[in-house]
Amino acid sequence: MTIVREAGEAGEAEGREYWLLGTAHVSRESVVAVEETIRQGGIDHVVVEIDHQRYQSVTQKRDWSQLDIFQILRKGQAFLLLSNLVLASFQRRMGAGTGVTPGEEMIAAVKAASEVGIGSTFGDRPVTATLRRAWAKTGFWGRNKLLASMVAAAFSREKVSEEDLAKLREQNELESMLQELSDYLPQVKEVLIDERDRYLARSISEAPGRRVLAVVGAGHVPGIARTLEGLRAGTVRVSKAELEEIPPPGALRRVLPYAVPLLVGALILWGFFRGGLEGGLQSLVRWILVNGTLSAAGAAAALAHPLTILLAFAAAPITSMNPTVGVGLVTGLVEAFLRKPRVADFERLNDDIVSLRGFYRNRLTRILLVFLLSSVGSSIGTFIALPLLFG
Repeated sequence: MTIVREAGEAGEAEGREYWLLGTAHVSRESVVAVEETIRQGGIDHVVVEIDHQRYQSVTQKRDWSQLDIFQILRKGQAFLLLSNLVLASFQRRMGAGTGVTPGEEMIAAVKAASEVGIGSTFGDRPVTATLRRAWAKTGFWGRNKLLASMVAAAFSREKVSEEDLAKLREQNELESMLQELSDYLPQVKEVLIDERDRYLARSISEAPGRRVLAVVGAGHVPGIARTLEGLRAGTVRVSKAELEEIPPPGALRRVLPYAVPLLVGALILWGFFRGGLEGGLQSLVRWILVNGTLSAAGAAAALAHPLTILLAFAAAPITSMNPTVGVGLVTGLVEAFLRKPRVADFERLNDDIVSLRGFYRNRLTRILLVFLLSSVGSSIGTFIALPLLFG
């Protein structure tokens, strides 16, 4: 338990206290510690590291039947949905090893606070804002690195025990893991950890009462404590509204979708000028074969419908030249049309996302895999084809 104290105001003998209780999100020991801390008394208010949307998703079984996969694809939200599902898969697998539902200690905190007659606050940033900011701040390859890491973790067969979770709550172990995340995906670490540290600290400082208990993941405790100290000293400023804003794309991200097609087009035209009709056609064929083949290979790896695979080959060289339409949108929509998700797919979704086999078996998640892998294949094909066009 980390305690941050504020000096008392004029006329007050004691200032406010913020009790930061670090937990492991799938640990039975954490659930017990939270309940005991609240029920022992002396707490005026409880802040939990969860937002209202996630609290509802944890306490109420989500009805996936209302999900419109066509709209998800058209609105460009397939990456976000896939990330959500992979994250849910990871959390369920972690919980299966300890018999604890992910976030159960947060539910226990809200329930215990209600039982002893004190208020509670959902202190975390909305998960949609967090994911959108992470997506906006991470480039295409960074997104795929993040998804690859999440998929590897979600489908790992490694068992998680209470002893493992106890190690995760140790400061040295946490600092090492956070440093690894910072080295591998610095933008993601900034959004998922650092920004939420500040957001949670602001929520805690705004909570009523003299003694506030904050139930947060152990990895957030040091950052929250530093931010609370900074807020107290006036050296740190935190705006929740700013932390919920989706940053606009940077100059490179705005230019690149147009620059690459222009470069490809220029190189193909250069092939005609340099080598005549034969040279130009050779450049064009190289572009089509490399880009189309790798996109089709990605679709095939997702076990897409044969027509979807053929369309990936045909569409990728064209969509790669159009910054407004990606091949994943085309293949995803076609796969969704050819293999519409059934009622059973929605009913089994919570169970299917726990295993890689389930991801492939479920038509809904397979559509997302088709979207992702055909897009990755086309992107790789673009960068492989570019130097070949110089030849």
